[in-house]
Amino acid sequence: MTDSYRHKGLRKQLAEEIARKGIKDTRVIEAIAKVPRHFFLDTAFAEHAYENKAFPIGSGQTISHPYTVAFQSELLEIEKGHKVLEIGTGSGYQTTILCELGAKVFSIERQKELFDRTKLILKKMNYTAKLYYGDGYKGIPTWAPYDSIIVTCGAPFIPEDLLEQLKVGGKLVIPIGDGKQIMTLITKESKIEFTKKTFGDFMFVPMLEKKARD
Repeated sequence: MTDSYRHKGLRKQLAEEIARKGIKDTRVIEAIAKVPRHFFLDTAFAEHAYENKAFPIGSGQTISHPYTVAFQSELLEIEKGHKVLEIGTGSGYQTTILCELGAKVFSIERQKELFDRTKLILKKMNYTAKLYYGDGYKGIPTWAPYDSIIVTCGAPFIPEDLLEQLKVGGKLVIPIGDGKQIMTLITKESKIEFTKKTFGDFMFVPMLEKKARD
């Protein structure tokens, strides 16, 4: 896992591009500039790791556009020490960005192959996120409530379990819909009251129920 001066230069350019596209949180921009995205890609795509594009990562899944990662991260308004639940570990790239923002990350992945691979990558990179293999619709109740929850796949609806695991005052960022999704920010105002804001169309792989086979 080599991170060269060239890689660092390309990351700086990517971070500047993200900022030009409208990301204002400097901590998010700095995290994009710091995390070696090429570590999370197959060697066939590594040469293009710092382009603002999504790439396949196996098991029918993709690594999101860096702009999308930054956009969702910014909406969460993470503070150091926040407990964040991530639904869809995937490659682990979004996970590391959350870690760089100072979050305590609990992440769940339903694809066993991805779960196993990403766990090794994050360990090599010395990130301490807690990773779980399971059904994202059910969240991880053991560590609830969470300051915020991020869903990194297209959800056909808002899972009730995730709303229950969100603390009062917490934020859920979730792309909702089939095909194209609408990026949605849910804020839990009380145990039974929620407010919703939407932020336009995005494209994610679909959120699937239950675990894939071991």
